Amino acid sequence: MSDFLKNILGSKGETESGGSSDQGTSDLPTQPNSSPVNSDSNPNSSNNPTRFNVGLVNSIGLQREHNEDALFAMTTYLISNNSSLPFGLYIIADGMGGHLHGEKASEVAIHAMAFGVLTKLLPAIQDLSGEIPSDTFQDIMKEGVQAAHQAIIEQAPGAGSTLTGILLLRDQMTIAHIGDSRAYAIDTQGNVNLLTTDHSLVKRLEELGQITSDEAAIHPQRNVLYRALGQAEMVDADLISAPVPNSGYLVLCSDGLWGVVPDDEMANIISSANSPQEASQTLLEAANSAGGPDNISVIIIEKSS
Repeated sequence: MSDFLKNILGSKGETESGGSSDQGTSDLPTQPNSSPVNSDSNPNSSNNPTRFNVGLVNSIGLQREHNEDALFAMTTYLISNNSSLPFGLYIIADGMGGHLHGEKASEVAIHAMAFGVLTKLLPAIQDLSGEIPSDTFQDIMKEGVQAAHQAIIEQAPGAGSTLTGILLLRDQMTIAHIGDSRAYAIDTQGNVNLLTTDHSLVKRLEELGQITSDEAAIHPQRNVLYRALGQAEMVDADLISAPVPNSGYLVLCSDGLWGVVPDDEMANIISSANSPQEASQTLLEAANSAGGPDNISVIIIEKSS
């Protein structure tokens, strides 16, 4: 298992100089395999298995010369006899530190996080008949964040990165978050619930009542973070566990999307699209139509059965 993951992701975030395979080609959406699981493969099961339909895009935007965003998306299903176990790991990172440094920081963070989580989790979910200890999910995600932090310090010293990841296992989700990339839950009526809190200076000023949300949106220091990977000796990520929403969508995105496209417009685009991939592409086009000032990354996950 460990050798297999190393071949795909690199050991502890190490990658070849050619770059990360997790970053989609600029302006071209990466189409994940969102084909539904065929319940006929399990003739003894009376219920359709839960599945996660996923769409994602990554773009350099219109005004940046380099792409400092990276993303990872993995969806799989373990089905045996009367048991089914949908599993997904989705991560977005937005690097900081200028050309090469920011690109490298987000790249090694994604590799290290995915490698760390999968190495710990996959052996534990091989036995579908056993109970999976949900109280360990936060520990697994926390260790993944720490691995990403250490990888940046060792391989991209002086650089930094945001990181927001969601681990989905059956009906449980665990979010790890540091920086100002975001995770949302959007229901089928278009109601938006921001699941993460930005670790930015202006967000903190807004929480303290010193500025309004409208002032925060145009504040000249809105991109200044007080928490990020690679920027301090210790890393302090937010960890959130909750049930996976029964309907609607989970959305991960960098500030190249949420900082340009309003939340209500994002919700309208997602809820009216025919698929998560179509929604992702339309969101990308909306961000670029609004000027595309930054790199744009989005992952949309729809739970269905």
